[in-house]
Amino acid sequence: MDAKSKKYFGTDGIRGNVGTAPITPDFMLKLGFAAGVVFGSKGNGRSKIIIGKDTRISGYMFEAALEAGVTAAGVDINLLGPMPTPAIAYLTRTLRARAGIVISASHNSFEDNGIKFFSSEGSKLSDELEYAIEEQIVKSVSTVSSDCLGKASRINDAAGRYIEFCKSTVGSNLKFNGLKVVVDCAHGSTYHIAPSVFQELGADVKAICVAPDGLNINEQCGSTSPAALASAVVEENADVGIAFDGDGDRVILVDHLGNIVDGDEILYIIARERRRQNIDFGGVVGTSMSNLGLELALDALDVPFVRTNVGDRYVMKQLLLKGWDLGGESSGHIICLDKTTTGDGIISALQALAAVVNCNQPLADLKNKMRKLPQSMVNIKLSNRLDVTNNKNVQSAVASVEARLGEKGRVLLRPSGTEPVLRVMVEGEDSDVVSRLAKELSDQVAEEVLE
Repeated sequence: MDAKSKKYFGTDGIRGNVGTAPITPDFMLKLGFAAGVVFGSKGNGRSKIIIGKDTRISGYMFEAALEAGVTAAGVDINLLGPMPTPAIAYLTRTLRARAGIVISASHNSFEDNGIKFFSSEGSKLSDELEYAIEEQIVKSVSTVSSDCLGKASRINDAAGRYIEFCKSTVGSNLKFNGLKVVVDCAHGSTYHIAPSVFQELGADVKAICVAPDGLNINEQCGSTSPAALASAVVEENADVGIAFDGDGDRVILVDHLGNIVDGDEILYIIARERRRQNIDFGGVVGTSMSNLGLELALDALDVPFVRTNVGDRYVMKQLLLKGWDLGGESSGHIICLDKTTTGDGIISALQALAAVVNCNQPLADLKNKMRKLPQSMVNIKLSNRLDVTNNKNVQSAVASVEARLGEKGRVLLRPSGTEPVLRVMVEGEDSDVVSRLAKELSDQVAEEVLE
């Protein structure tokens, strides 16, 4: 069963607008019960599921609904409160839970919410398990006998456990003394964790966007809106800026000049440092949207690079297939499998800052060792979802543009996964040429698909 054949689960859990099916309290109760049935004890002892959330106001409502459903199925719960998504992956493993549930819509605004699951190993669920949950959701909720009901308890030291884990990923000897850092927590679930991690490692930390009120998560801040962070870095005369998204699985950096350092560049900095230290990490997995500059820079280091579909689920799948440790997306979702089991913004930031300290070079200098190529993208609105890849005229137009770009350029036609839009992307060395070719190609493609 693949993601397209599922009714509720997408590439990253279940997500949507609060109050609109399936993001409703009654559905969450059914989902909690279904998860309780699927992950319920199959042998001796009681089963346990942990539940965490980000800071959006609807999290309280959905936490209560999930708690009711899971306990009705006879499964115990550990409630973590606001916690980064990767923290829940870690704590699911260390608390020996059968599964972890995250209530979050990641980088979306507060009007949205969603659910992500982690397995007992701290990884995303298999298609089989997601299908099993969906099969159970359509069945009626039947409460177990009163003496078998699940119990709920709060883990009060969850934040401290995760802070210590994050610090451990850079070793006991590394210190950030003398490094001035601005940390933007997007009013999200890293607000009470990320500043402490960097402070305890010795950095001089200025924390911004650490006052969640349930409605301001990701609002003109965090990894999706790093302009405020860039200004703060320059104003504070800081060395580095670090921006997380609402649930803490993405990170974007800012150098001391106020320049954005995106996921592709962060991935390169981490890979380069691994290579410099002769750490074997196999290679790097990017996506179809990863900048060609990343591929060329890794090639210069003799580091293998492969692309996969957009989405951390596909990056992870390819990493496991290859047996490699590093992968990620330009959005800042970076996976370091030699450090943890899922994408983690704090841990990714720590790896990049470790490179700054170990190399004794500013982030700007490390960033500039990789040259991003200009990229231009044009969106073509379609009346319905069309596969244009087999259209001979489109193929001919793409081939013509590719020939003009040569080896240091590429073309990508990518249908949107969420709307009837075809994205035409051109990448190359000269920004004017790239923009012109993207316009030409999109006009030619539009003639074919809009006839």
